[in-house]
Amino acid sequence: QEFQFNQKERASILSHIELIDWIVMLDKDEIDLAVNKLKPKVLIFGKELEYTTSKNIKKAIKNQVSLKNEVKFLTGQVNYASTQLLDNDQYILKEKKDKQFCEAISNQDISIKSLINNLEAMKNCRMMVIGDTIIDQYSACEAIGVSAEAPVIVVKELGTKNFLGGAAIVASHIKALGAESILISLIGNDEIGHKTIKDLDEIGVENILIKDQNRPTTLKKRYCVENQKVFRVSKLEDKSVSTEIENKIINALEKHAKDCNGIIISDFVYGLITPNIISSIKKVSKKYNLFVFGDLQCSSQLGDISKFEEFSCICPNEREARISLKDKDSGLESICQKLIKKTNSKALMLTLGAEGLIAYDCNNKNKIIRQAFPALSVNPIDVSGAGDSLLAMISTSISSGATIMNAAVLGTCMSSIAVQNMGNKSIKANQVKEKLLDILRN
Repeated sequence: QEFQFNQKERASILSHIELIDWIVMLDKDEIDLAVNKLKPKVLIFGKELEYTTSKNIKKAIKNQVSLKNEVKFLTGQVNYASTQLLDNDQYILKEKKDKQFCEAISNQDISIKSLINNLEAMKNCRMMVIGDTIIDQYSACEAIGVSAEAPVIVVKELGTKNFLGGAAIVASHIKALGAESILISLIGNDEIGHKTIKDLDEIGVENILIKDQNRPTTLKKRYCVENQKVFRVSKLEDKSVSTEIENKIINALEKHAKDCNGIIISDFVYGLITPNIISSIKKVSKKYNLFVFGDLQCSSQLGDISKFEEFSCICPNEREARISLKDKDSGLESICQKLIKKTNSKALMLTLGAEGLIAYDCNNKNKIIRQAFPALSVNPIDVSGAGDSLLAMISTSISSGATIMNAAVLGTCMSSIAVQNMGNKSIKANQVKEKLLDILRN
């Protein structure tokens, strides 16, 4: 199925870019006539149109060349290192982002009442989370200076604190939102693993944490000076789990799935999510008519989000989508088209870091609905937990009856709260409600 943004959608998105002075709307596809009249110094197309068969585009390129003006084909790849704060006051930026967010809600005809109802409905939901449990350890440090032995910064460690991460924080977020959650995951037979079980029990997350004698509990230690991370050390094992452990995970899945509304895969590519486990998840989801959601992290390791086929929703970032398709050149719209077609997903949330996300609702085979939502946080403190909070909210809200677009609104709000904390902290439904009402009232 092929789909494109229509002119009104493109114009709406482009109007938010300060560099743009004016937008010309074409009656049809007469780009060649527009180029002939406007005579631009530079004509830019998406990279995927470099070998187009469109007669109008070919004429436009020919006209541009005959005028001895430049033609470029670019990917439209997002630069995540936002420089807006260098040129704008953060309060002005916040107002702009809030305005764009409200416009996106208006475009989709979403009411405040429906969003609040979605938050309330999550109390009757039960979600299963399967994936890699990670402990995020933050070490607060004081910068002393630069070593005389080598050009490295020297810090004095002041204290450490551990936070649940990976699949564990996703399950924790779900519990905090008012829903029930059960976590099926893997830990090592070590002190950190035992402490993880205790922490999950205390917050009320039902857990089946299988101990692997051959690997440690995954630990990521970050050294921070004030709010800046200066270094990270990871203690992990990324080989595939044994057949014995794989069978234990599948047995737990099959035993508890019938009591759930949806299943979430939080895959950090450390070997837990095997092809057999994915196959089993798909089987039980069809048997019990469950929603299935997939998120795969490709930061320091490589994975393929397209292995999540026929899911209710997948949540890649741009880099993960491009790695999966082996496509670094096509524009974002083309990337999303290809990934939706390849995975046959009912929804896709393409996250774009500081630029927010684009939500695609593919439930109607004759019409794809898409909407861009801006990131609401202007100056985030710690972005490491943004994806986990987004996944928890989107999955739980959809499984509770929310539409794809309503879920995207709530997920955008929740992730904006998550990035204002150093380390992962569970976010409650009331916090999301307050954030939402604060933006919409203004």
